[in-house]
Amino acid sequence: MPPRRRGASGYRGVRQRPNSWYYSEVRSGDVRLALGTFKTAHEAVRAYDAAHQALDVAPPPRLITAQDRAEHAERQRRLLITEEDEQAMTEWRRRHPKDVADEQAYWAEQTAKRRAKPLDRRRQKAVALSQCETVENGGQSIFSANDSRWDDMWLDTSDQTSKDDDDDDWE
Repeated sequence: MPPRRRGASGYRGVRQRPNSWYYSEVRSGDVRLALGTFKTAHEAVRAYDAAHQALDVAPPPRLITAQDRAEHAERQRRLLITEEDEQAMTEWRRRHPKDVADEQAYWAEQTAKRRAKPLDRRRQKAVALSQCETVENGGQSIFSANDSRWDDMWLDTSDQTSKDDDDDDWE
């Protein structure tokens, strides 16, 4: 790759103007930072070097684009809508305390049901296992030989409920 052209001044970032003054600028990506116009190329190079070292320490701030402004405006709009929704819900709760209490009771009931399911399954499994032990030890089961409730209880409490893993006499 050929070396980068340095212009008439002989220095990177420094150009000579038609009026014999020297213009200096620093580029970082798409950003151009004008450093000014100087009487000598030496002054322009010193300004360029100082700016370049400063850019290495702290890059220039990100420019705010029209897209950034639009995204910010959209976030602000959504925030205002959220705040208005929260205020409306607070007002509704204040005006309708019975509805709030009913909703809380409903969700408490749903939570209790959800927590009771594993306990009920454990109880059913214990009953099923005790029935297996009773039958294996020569005792009588509470289910008759063809009682479908036995299959339902066993499947509900079994760790393997797929048709392929169990017996082939399902039909």
